[in-house]
Amino acid sequence: MPIKIPTSILLLLILLACVALAAEQKSVQLGRWTDPELSRIISTAHAIDPPGERIAALSAHFLTTPYVANTLVGGPHTAEQLVINLAGFDCFTFLDTIEALRRADHLADFSEQLKQVRYRGGEVTYANRRHFFSDWVADDSRALTDVTAAVGAGRVQVVVKQLNRKNDGTDWLSGLPVTRREIVFIPTSAIDRTVVSALKAGDYVGIYSARDGLDVSHTGLLVPGQDGFLLRHASSLNGVSRVVDVDLLVYLQGKPGMVVYRAR
Repeated sequence: MPIKIPTSILLLLILLACVALAAEQKSVQLGRWTDPELSRIISTAHAIDPPGERIAALSAHFLTTPYVANTLVGGPHTAEQLVINLAGFDCFTFLDTIEALRRADHLADFSEQLKQVRYRGGEVTYANRRHFFSDWVADDSRALTDVTAAVGAGRVQVVVKQLNRKNDGTDWLSGLPVTRREIVFIPTSAIDRTVVSALKAGDYVGIYSARDGLDVSHTGLLVPGQDGFLLRHASSLNGVSRVVDVDLLVYLQGKPGMVVYRAR
């Protein structure tokens, strides 16, 4: 004799199934890459021991990738999706993709690592997304650490920010709280050979923003150049619009300063 399930329980089970399905939604665009190629890139990178050098090596594969803004899906009233897009990056999705590749043991692990990098606790929701660069070290210092003060060798400035709050009292991002946070940065005027010598390949760099409610205005990572370091970043400049290398010190001219995070 078949067991009858009460209608209320049946509806609840259906609802839970739908919620679980929605939570697992993701959008995948591999661009020019195939699964075997990505597997090879990850396995080859694992032979590189220093994490910073692994980051530099991984990121080299994505030079010239087009700059594409607003690729992430989700908002205060829109269900969040895990977006894996290797066909185009903005400056921040470029970094979190590279960091996820660095942490991944194999290709099947990449999407899980991207969750952990992009979202607090790996929970794919708009509220849990790390919207600000400083969220990387404020939320999870096990994988990344703020080395700005050490690199700055006593030349740093510390500013208390109310992240997400503009100077007119409105929010940069609706539906998110305002967070008080100390931001340490090295003023561009203080960056000399001593500071540069303390940098390492693969360091993640944020261009400090003097605007209320923001920590940085742009991000990239460092790779060795002939006379110092290059900033590898997804550039939105007209006529560029792709992942490129530029001289770090030249790029910093006219900018307030930089924040430096380092992979453990």
